[in-house]
Amino acid sequence: MPIRLYDSMKRTTVPLETREEGKVAMYCCGPTVYNYVHIGNARTLLWFDFIRRYLRYRGYEVTYVTNYTDVDDKIIERANFEKLPPEAITAKYTKAFEEDMAGLGVEAPDLTVKATDHIALMVEGIEGLIEKDSAYAVDGDVWFAVESFEGYGKLSGRTLDDMRAGERVEPREGKRHPLDFALWKSAKPGEPSWPSPWGEGRPGWHIECSVMSTRYLGMGFDLHGGATDLTFPHHENEIAQAEALGDGEEFVRHWIHAGLVQMDSEKMSKSLGNFVLAKDVRERFGDEQARYWALAGSFRSQAAFTESSLSDAAQAYERLRTFEGAVRHLLGDEVPAIGELPVRSGDAPEATGYVSRFIEAMDDDFNSAGALGVIHDLVREGNKRLEDAQRGDAEARSAIAELFSSFAELTRLFGFNFPVAEGGDSELLGGILDYMLELREQARVEKAFDRADAIRDKLLELGVSVDDTPSGPRWRVAGP
Repeated sequence: MPIRLYDSMKRTTVPLETREEGKVAMYCCGPTVYNYVHIGNARTLLWFDFIRRYLRYRGYEVTYVTNYTDVDDKIIERANFEKLPPEAITAKYTKAFEEDMAGLGVEAPDLTVKATDHIALMVEGIEGLIEKDSAYAVDGDVWFAVESFEGYGKLSGRTLDDMRAGERVEPREGKRHPLDFALWKSAKPGEPSWPSPWGEGRPGWHIECSVMSTRYLGMGFDLHGGATDLTFPHHENEIAQAEALGDGEEFVRHWIHAGLVQMDSEKMSKSLGNFVLAKDVRERFGDEQARYWALAGSFRSQAAFTESSLSDAAQAYERLRTFEGAVRHLLGDEVPAIGELPVRSGDAPEATGYVSRFIEAMDDDFNSAGALGVIHDLVREGNKRLEDAQRGDAEARSAIAELFSSFAELTRLFGFNFPVAEGGDSELLGGILDYMLELREQARVEKAFDRADAIRDKLLELGVSVDDTPSGPRWRVAGP
């Protein structure tokens, strides 16, 4: 069965159909580098990283492009606030963004492009729009004429009348329509600027993604997206510019949009002041724990940012990590090696059991919640086998090795590496747990039952359950 995804333009779930068989060209709108990235922005980029990983896993050759907006009003405001040149601001926050993304396990895109490296290309595109009567210049500014593009509003599903009634758009002298948007802005004194046929200035925000995405991926590329709040006006305007310049040729085959992060019933936003920085979440909960939270809800779903939701995600992640540590401690040198991820293309006839169920979930509009459920089902079965294997059952030990191979494949696809449980650390983890059981047994012998119960309760809080058996206490990863 093919991968199916919800297409924002078509407003329904459709099979993924690519321009070239076996290849996917995808573009995601990147950050405006004027501040540290908040966890809402980070979640969108984590998701596109995961989608790229999954497409490769399913046998596609993926070309993934994203961008930095490094010229913008917000950057100029931040530069004035910090009393630094704009280029120092963009360098500072680009570096911070890349550190956050690397920490969260996001692989670098195949190509990350900067707006300021493509000014001449944007000027050329704007000139082309003017020649086609899709744009007009007024006193050093250039505006896109929305009424000239018949399909304006087809992504958001709104008409010009709807948008005019629903949007507070201040009229500007010389604009033909209140919703006409800036392609080129004339420079004010002291602002960064570049030469153009209309005078010194800088590009508007929307033109950069239209120009850069088609420069590197061509018209009609396969996947374009970002967060839901970019649907209008940013992506709507991208479509208008690109298709007007391309004489109506389709700009993008599939539009996909990630759900927003909600905080106090509002979307997380720097402009609203209700945001939490990704670096702070990383520091408090851990990188892979934050990644688990970001991917636990499916792609299009809204994610609630609360203390309890992050804590729940961290606990669920710990169950996976503890299971890996338990298996490594049990099998020692016999633990299956973890190599490169296999490719599970087509109907994945070689994939059975948990892997097959995982693929079935992910092929259904990237249903990560269902996919993680499959992994936790595997862990539950693994825990039962662990108990038998700890009692010397050879068949259970063999089953554990087979389950661990599937577990490693699926969790690595999610981007989890369980760093504490790797190599010698797994021996350390198992040794510590065994020692805790010895301390508990000593407390029970001494009839210090409060102390014994406190040790058991603390282990359970950490995701480890203790079972008292006729042959002595056994520990296992606790179920959800």
